[in-house]
Amino acid sequence: MTSDRSGAHPRPRRPAFFSPGVMDTFPGDPDPIQRIEAAHRTAAALVDHARGGGDPEATARIVALADIYGLDEIAELWSARPAETLPGALWRIYALQAGIRRDAVGMARAFDIGRHRAPVHEAVAGVADPPGPAEVQDMSDAILGGAFTGDLADALERAAAFCHVVATGWALHADLEPSLDADATPGSELTRRAGGLARTGTELELAAKMWRNGELS
Repeated sequence: MTSDRSGAHPRPRRPAFFSPGVMDTFPGDPDPIQRIEAAHRTAAALVDHARGGGDPEATARIVALADIYGLDEIAELWSARPAETLPGALWRIYALQAGIRRDAVGMARAFDIGRHRAPVHEAVAGVADPPGPAEVQDMSDAILGGAFTGDLADALERAAAFCHVVATGWALHADLEPSLDADATPGSELTRRAGGLARTGTELELAAKMWRNGELS
C-alpha cells in the first residue's frame, strides 16, 4: 500500500554524495574492486559532508549529480556490501525506509503486535503511540535524517529496534494474520521474513557498536 503524505511533514532531502574522484571509477564497466572502493568512498563522503567536512565545490557537483540521477545506483552499489561496513549499514537503513513506505499499514500493524513482547526495543525505536502508518513513516524519516546529520549510532540502534519489534510481531502472528502477506503462504513466509528482519536488527546493532568504536568504514 502506498500513501500520499504530500500534505504532511515533507520527506527529508536525501543527501547527494558523489565526488569527482568516485565518479572517475565509473566510466565503462567497473571491476569488482572498483565497485567496492566506490561504495566505501561514497558512504564516507556522505557522512563526512553531513557533518560539515565536505568541500563546498565538490558539494555543488554532488548535489547536481544526485538531482539528475537520484540514489538508485548508489543504493545498488551499497547493497552489495556487508552489514559491518559503512555502506552496508547505510543501505539497510535506506532499505528499511523503502519497505516501510511500500507497506506502512502492514509495518505499523506488525509493530503494534510486537511491541507488547519487546518493550525495550519499542522504547528505543521511538515510534509515536499509537503506532499507525503515519507514525512509522515519521520514525523512518527521522532515522534516515539522523543517520546523515545526527548521531549515526543512535540512528542505527533505532532502526535495529524497529526491526526487532516488527519481526516479533510477524513471528507472533505468522499463522493468524494472513493479511500481513496476502501473496504468500502466511505461516512460512511471515516466519521467514521475521527471521530475516531480526537478523537485520542484530546487524544494525553491531554496526552501531562498531561506529562508536571507530571501526565502521
